[in-house]
Amino acid sequence: MNKLRGAALAAAVLSLVCASNASAMPSGAGPLPPLLTVASTASLIDDAPVYAHAGGTKAFTTARADTSWTGSQTVLLIVGSARDSVGRLWLRVMLPIRPNGSSGWILGTHAELGTTATRVEISLNARALILRSAGRVVLRTRVVIGKPSTPTPRGLFAIYERADSGPGANIGPFALHLTAFSDVLHSYDGGPGRIAIHGRAGSLLADPLGSAASHGCVRISNAALLRVAQYAKPGTPVQIAYDWPKPPPGPAP
Repeated sequence: MNKLRGAALAAAVLSLVCASNASAMPSGAGPLPPLLTVASTASLIDDAPVYAHAGGTKAFTTARADTSWTGSQTVLLIVGSARDSVGRLWLRVMLPIRPNGSSGWILGTHAELGTTATRVEISLNARALILRSAGRVVLRTRVVIGKPSTPTPRGLFAIYERADSGPGANIGPFALHLTAFSDVLHSYDGGPGRIAIHGRAGSLLADPLGSAASHGCVRISNAALLRVAQYAKPGTPVQIAYDWPKPPPGPAP
C-alpha cells in the first residue's frame, strides 16, 4: 500500500512539474519571422513609437494606427520579436516608409497579434506572380513589371492597404498598396510613389502581360487581382526578386 501511495505521489509531482513547464513555455514566446506556411501580423490599436532596437528609449518615427491613403486600420508584417529585461514583448515590424525594407521595433501593447497563411512571390525575370496559401500554390499568373527607367523594386515587403478605384479606372477595381516605394519616382499620381499590385483596363491593356512597361507597379489581370485579394490582406508578406525568391523555412517544429 505504501509503495502504491509513493508511486501515486511521484506521479502527481511529475504531472505538476510537466504542467508547470507547459504553461511557462508560451509566456516567453513571441511571433516568429515569416515562414513558408504562416506569418505573424500586428494590427495597430493606437499610434506606436518605433525604436531602432527592442527596449529602445528614443523613437525615430511613429507607426500610425490608420493607413495614409484610405484611413483603414494599419496591419504590419512582423519579422521578429524579443522580450526586454522586464518581460515586455517587442515586435520588429516592416514599416511603410522609405527607404525600402525599413523596419523597427514597437511595444507589443500597441498591437493585436494575428497570423496569415498567405504569401505572394513575384519574379521579375519570369514576369510572373505566385500566390501561396499555407505553402501551397493556388495561383500563378503573368504580370507587367516596371520598365527599365522605373523598375519594380526588389525585397521583402507586405501589403499595406487596399484602395478601391472609381468606375472605369484603368488600374482595375482596386489596388493593393505595398510597403514598397519606387526607387525613381518620389511622387506619382497624387501619391508618394508607392508600389502596388493592381489590375488592368483601358489604355493599360495595350501593355501585354509579361512585359516591362509600368512605372514600377505590378499589373495583373482583373480576374487574377480578385483571386489574390481573396487571400492576401494587409500584413501579407510579398517577396519580389529577380529570379524566384528563395522560400523561407517551413513550419516551426
